[in-house]
Amino acid sequence: EVVDYYNVFRNMKRALASYAEGNDDELPVRDKSALLDLLDDALAKGCAFLLEQGIDLAALEKSDTTFKSLGIFDGYADTLLAVDAERRKFNVYENTISGLYEACKPEVFGAPRPLVYAFQYLRGVVDGKINDQDVDELRQKITELLDISVVTDPDGFGGVAEGEPKFQIVQRGRHWDLRNLDIEKLKEEFQSQPLKHIEIDDLKKFIEKKLEDLLKTNSQRRPFAERFADIVDRYNSGGASVEEYYEELASFAAGLGKEEERHIREGLSEDELELFDVLLKGGLTKAEEQAVKLAARALLTRLKEEQPKVLVEQWWKDAESRATVKSVMEEVLDEQLPTSYDRLDFTAHCEKTFELLLNHAQNDQHWAARAG
Repeated sequence: EVVDYYNVFRNMKRALASYAEGNDDELPVRDKSALLDLLDDALAKGCAFLLEQGIDLAALEKSDTTFKSLGIFDGYADTLLAVDAERRKFNVYENTISGLYEACKPEVFGAPRPLVYAFQYLRGVVDGKINDQDVDELRQKITELLDISVVTDPDGFGGVAEGEPKFQIVQRGRHWDLRNLDIEKLKEEFQSQPLKHIEIDDLKKFIEKKLEDLLKTNSQRRPFAERFADIVDRYNSGGASVEEYYEELASFAAGLGKEEERHIREGLSEDELELFDVLLKGGLTKAEEQAVKLAARALLTRLKEEQPKVLVEQWWKDAESRATVKSVMEEVLDEQLPTSYDRLDFTAHCEKTFELLLNHAQNDQHWAARAG
């Protein structure tokens, strides 16, 4: 079945293109009426999609409907976050609606569409960015739509307040100390969470940011990113329950905590650890692994600190400079790597190491762009 929301988005783009091509004498979209029709169509389709997920957003406009607080949007977000595909579909609807709404200004102010604000607010809750953007005006409009004065309680469920409206949103996005992560305690706490999918999404976002930071300091950590993707994909395909998914994410996060401090256990800097990971091969004794560590340290010291300098400005752009860097690298490794590295091992690891240097230099990353 072809999904309607893509058609809505394409129609929006066509209408906007038509409008942009017009002139003052003859606008192809007179009074933006066609765009307003598209906005109404997008809102209707968006509400229909949400209704399929058990979210009756259109009911917010019904006079006989009473909601306790803005906290109801937390429950809506939790529903959408249960399946990544449904969250992505909702994002397309909201992008389309917001784009059309902007295109319809200022005419749309004469006939407000308050559900636009509801979609935008729900998107903010889903993305966990309510505290990261200026949404006071948006919250006020949502409150007017609900026709209540709201104060959100510490538990995030909200309540009706007397007098002036007071707007407080419990911040999304938790921080975990990976060095002292108690997985059993996390599992126990998760069982009592009423909005489990929001809890999972917060943990996912935390892991994604931590992975991004770890990969910036050591490109050899890509297997962690692949494993994380496998965990997410397995859940999305129905291969794990919500509880199993959260436990896997928590265990994975604990593994990231150990990886974050591995350079300390190895007695290396982060830069030395990355070179060590590139140079390391299987089947080594402890003494040989120590020799590889010393090789990584010696190579970094030679390239960064010793004379004559080889990491000159934009060295990777010049064939002669590249050859010099590679020659110096091979010289250091030939002297430092253990004898268990035969010619094939040596050549392969030299190629991998030089590829790493080139990649870092070309992207102006770490120390490889030029000598400090």
